[in-house]
Amino acid sequence: MVAIVDVAKMAKVSTATVSRVLTNNKNVSPKTRAKVLEAVNQLEYKPNRLASNLRKMSSNTVMAVVPDITNPFFSSILQGFKDVALANGYHVLLGDTGNSLEQERNYINLVKERVVDGLILATARLPKEEILAASQEIPVVLACEYIDGFDIPTVSIDNVSAAREAVEYLIHLGHRRIGLITGPLSVILSRDRVKGYYQALNLNEIQIEGVLIQEGDFTVHSGYETMLKLLALEDPPTAVFATNDEMAAGAIKAIKQKGFEVPKDISIIGFDDIPLCGLIEPELTTISQPRYDVGYQAMQMLLNTIKKEELIRKQIVLPHRLMHRNTCCKYNPIG
Repeated sequence: MVAIVDVAKMAKVSTATVSRVLTNNKNVSPKTRAKVLEAVNQLEYKPNRLASNLRKMSSNTVMAVVPDITNPFFSSILQGFKDVALANGYHVLLGDTGNSLEQERNYINLVKERVVDGLILATARLPKEEILAASQEIPVVLACEYIDGFDIPTVSIDNVSAAREAVEYLIHLGHRRIGLITGPLSVILSRDRVKGYYQALNLNEIQIEGVLIQEGDFTVHSGYETMLKLLALEDPPTAVFATNDEMAAGAIKAIKQKGFEVPKDISIIGFDDIPLCGLIEPELTTISQPRYDVGYQAMQMLLNTIKKEELIRKQIVLPHRLMHRNTCCKYNPIG
């Protein structure tokens, strides 16, 4: 491998002079600069970026960690990350935990070694003390998820009020027996959406029945399996709130497979507004998150933190919107 010393020998200059040429330092004569660049071209020298980064204590690279890269929810968020980073001369490394706590921990430990300049977590399932400890060593921003009581920059929506709005919409349509398919309750977003479900029922004086609440894992398969359990009840729900769109899609499949119709027999509402919503039949009513804006603002906050610029707001809550499509209708007790 060609080293900087080889370039220096061919150009008959010091390694410091080669370094100045490669970093566009103006304190080099045009004649010397030409000799160095000629040697670089002849030897096909490639600068060692890692060594350069260590000298500068900067890599111009950040890492974004997501829980499941196969989930289309994260595509627009990642686009927002990338657009801001590239516009500011940064590269983005992607870490996919595969919903593994250990892999999430591995990524955090990696960035603590200063391989990258900062970290965005679109998942925060580790004990909050571990994430706080990382944030004290390297700039960290949370996207979508948050940690209650910690002063870590965060971009999210109000999941409690969004879930409450979804369930109140079903109540407005006349439904009183409303099932809930939730994501893993170890995830704070899932707990917030369950809280919104509880609030909507309590505000409308509807009894909460544990048998109507099923825990999934945000996948289509879990939505399908949990919906089968709800359909097997002696008195199944007339409407179901699935706390993400993939589980809602799985629920629709189960309903159809059992010979029922959506929304005639059972209304379904999802959460996230991923592209799948407009492709399934009928098109899915859902809560829409501004996913690109979440990614855009989270990366902007991270780069500002890396540059030691003061953040005007550390906790950004973006608006959500209920998207009315074709999977919900008024409850007709006669059928």
